[in-house]
Amino acid sequence: MNQPAQRAEGPSRFSLGDPIVLVLSIGFIVAFLALSFYDIDLVANSISAGFAWTALVLGSYFQLLLLLTFFIAIGVALTPAAKAKIGNLDAPEISTFKWLSIILCTLLAGGGVFFAAGEPVYHFVVTPPAFDTEAGTAEAVSGALAQSFMHWGFMAWAVLGSLTAVVLAHAHYVKGQPLQPRTLLYPIFGERLMRGPLGGLVDACCVIALVAGTVGPIGFLATQVSFGLHELFGLPEGYTGQLMILAVLGTIYVLSSMSGVHKGIQLLSRFNVLLALAIGAVIIMFGPTLFLVNTYVSSMGAYVSEFFTMATMTSETAPAWWMQWWTVFFFAWFIGYAPLMAIFVARISRGRSIREMILAVAVLAPIATTVWFTLLGGSGIYYQLTGVIDLTEALNNFQFDVATLTVAQALPGGTWMALAILLLTTIFVA
Repeated sequence: MNQPAQRAEGPSRFSLGDPIVLVLSIGFIVAFLALSFYDIDLVANSISAGFAWTALVLGSYFQLLLLLTFFIAIGVALTPAAKAKIGNLDAPEISTFKWLSIILCTLLAGGGVFFAAGEPVYHFVVTPPAFDTEAGTAEAVSGALAQSFMHWGFMAWAVLGSLTAVVLAHAHYVKGQPLQPRTLLYPIFGERLMRGPLGGLVDACCVIALVAGTVGPIGFLATQVSFGLHELFGLPEGYTGQLMILAVLGTIYVLSSMSGVHKGIQLLSRFNVLLALAIGAVIIMFGPTLFLVNTYVSSMGAYVSEFFTMATMTSETAPAWWMQWWTVFFFAWFIGYAPLMAIFVARISRGRSIREMILAVAVLAPIATTVWFTLLGGSGIYYQLTGVIDLTEALNNFQFDVATLTVAQALPGGTWMALAILLLTTIFVA
């Protein structure tokens, strides 16, 4: 991938400033907001019905897509061609630590912190369909974490920036095509798609998917921080506080974006990774260390041994509601992010080999995620198992903001740990 790029004529025309992209994406968002103000119940019911239909009809496709993406990506990484460098550079633009930090923080985002404490505990008190252990017992620990690993592990990360990033990098750096979602279809449709309204439609759909996917983490963050500040400092909860939180987050996001990849985004990513390492170190040194180590080993064993069972389980073999609100929900979420995340990975990976990029995204990052889920979620399971906390009712009501803060306060450091995790979540989303 280090040949000189033969740029397409007039590449500046293919930017996100394309009128078709702007009209479709902004028009859809404005119409959505207007309809929400007019009849929020209609919008909520339509979204619920639409997602239920999508999960039922396309759920198996999403699972198969992620499964094939992971194994094909690993296969590509093992070929001699994977030694090719990306972006016409012999040396990376960004140091390895900074590069991995940006990948982890950008692709994992706030959802990885928001769900890290609560999801494993949920699967501990409500046994996942792939396992037959009694909920709330020591035997249920490994399956609970293994199910969380499935949702946030190898398959999820692979779809965010492995094969898609390779396609984009080749099309951009070698063929001279722009780093846009439509470029993923360039090998199939060629220049006609790039220059036509269909290309604009593809980009607009990806922008809308990204906006829709971002609403989730932002909503998680607003409720999490609002609840945390209320519990820790007695500040009132409500829309006013949540709007102020969103305003602060928006300011951080704008400033980091304006400063670019090499300044603000790098700085925030490095800070977040160092903060996560500090939190992890405190948990390992002063928390239930032996339990966490043993649990991680057994949970990884369960993850590997039941990998295909969990990856291919459908509503025919598991409760439809469970598949809709867990596996299919997460996989659909990640697919919506995938095109624009792949653009980002291709952009920051100049000078890296294809093998480095795939292994970082599809192997190293998922392993780091499983460790993080074990530290937070495993600790939550330990405290639930030993009676220090009881999150059964909160998690049955899907109150993950309550779960995250409750687990954080039970960790060594108490209030300080809770504040650190709130800060970590905020910067991850930004």
